[in-house]
Amino acid sequence: MPTKSNVPHRFSPAQIIVLGFFVIILSGTVLLMLPFSTRTRTITPFLDALFTATSATCVTGLVVYDTWTHWSLFGQFVILLLIQIGGMGFVAVAVAINMLRGTKIGLRQRFLMQETSGLPQMAGILRATRTIFFYTALFEGLGAVVLSFRFVPRYGPLRGLWYGVFHSISAFCNAGFDLMGHGGTFSSMTAWMDDPAVVLTLSVLIIIGGLGFPTWLDLREHRRHLRRCRLQTKLIIGTTLVLLALPFLFFFFYEFRLPQWADYTPGQKFWAALFQTVTPRTAGFNTVDYALFSGPGLMLTVFLMLVGGSPGSTAGGVKTTTLAAVFLSVRSTLRRRRDVEAFGRRLEDDVLSRATVLVFVYLLLFLCAAALICMIDGVPLSAALFETASAIGTVGLSLGLTPTLSAPSHVILIFLMYFGRVGGLTMIYALADPNNRTPGRRPQEQVTVG
Repeated sequence: MPTKSNVPHRFSPAQIIVLGFFVIILSGTVLLMLPFSTRTRTITPFLDALFTATSATCVTGLVVYDTWTHWSLFGQFVILLLIQIGGMGFVAVAVAINMLRGTKIGLRQRFLMQETSGLPQMAGILRATRTIFFYTALFEGLGAVVLSFRFVPRYGPLRGLWYGVFHSISAFCNAGFDLMGHGGTFSSMTAWMDDPAVVLTLSVLIIIGGLGFPTWLDLREHRRHLRRCRLQTKLIIGTTLVLLALPFLFFFFYEFRLPQWADYTPGQKFWAALFQTVTPRTAGFNTVDYALFSGPGLMLTVFLMLVGGSPGSTAGGVKTTTLAAVFLSVRSTLRRRRDVEAFGRRLEDDVLSRATVLVFVYLLLFLCAAALICMIDGVPLSAALFETASAIGTVGLSLGLTPTLSAPSHVILIFLMYFGRVGGLTMIYALADPNNRTPGRRPQEQVTVG
């Protein structure tokens, strides 16, 4: 019979991560259901509180209530706390608290920290954790200061400072929650669309948070010598630059040249194109109305939402490295080369297999969930696809559909947000039987494809 001390060891790291996020979401749901979490001092229905807690913990940003108009200061603080824990990862937060208390960090805790943060090795994991939290506090603090300089003159000192802190953490954690509902419910950052300080600050925070903690540490170690960095870092930097440059050119030279944007000045179009390039990866703020976007513009946005950020980051999606691995695999096949190579290195076959599985699972869930929402609520397929991509990519952008959906559709979006934040492979490994492995290999036979 197992003793109390060894019961937790029956759970795999993947199962601990899945259960940990589940417990945090339920705790946040209870807190948000309390009467003093709302401005009207009423109890928020369980499903709505669960949806909000899931969206905050999974750093998504999809909401059924406008954050400013529905939630009280306490409710907003609970949401911000869930965002911070969800963005950093509950294991990292727990390890940091134990470090501050002087509690000894065991081997299992270090291994869990490595699994959740995506760090390449366990050696120096505590030092890396300190560095991660230092830079997180630094970036969020600097962002809060810059934003406060813009918000305080308009909203007053206390409210302006709270806005600065809230939006800085929300941007860095790629959450997309905002407090701008006083200017119109669900208005997000549209009132600041051509303010360079706000747009650039939020964009930089989103990009830094989406690069991932392992990338920070690798860049910090090698400074200006990018050639010495790990292959993963090079792939992340290269893919991120491409996903910033090409969509910006599309939005600026095509999307915002369309007739529906004729009232915008050239400067407003530039800042709108820049921000709408950054925010789908996977922040969820918006400075323009996505309902005005053209079909190609919405399709590109859906693609960016599904890709998301990088491994070990605050962002969701299939990740930039997955996209890079699939692209390199396609390129290698077209060139009739046996190995998949990049920057003078060869990618492992296991990496390519996992990338293929991730892309397949995400696309399957994304499409099936959209079809179910269409059948349940009778909404247009394009709108449903946008919402499901936003949910599984933990983005938070919306065409205004989410608050109007029925309870079953909200449950579907809750599952997608949870799946997207926990991670596809983590969820699969948590549900799989670790003992279910084939002892040998079957005979090989040729199959023609294409």
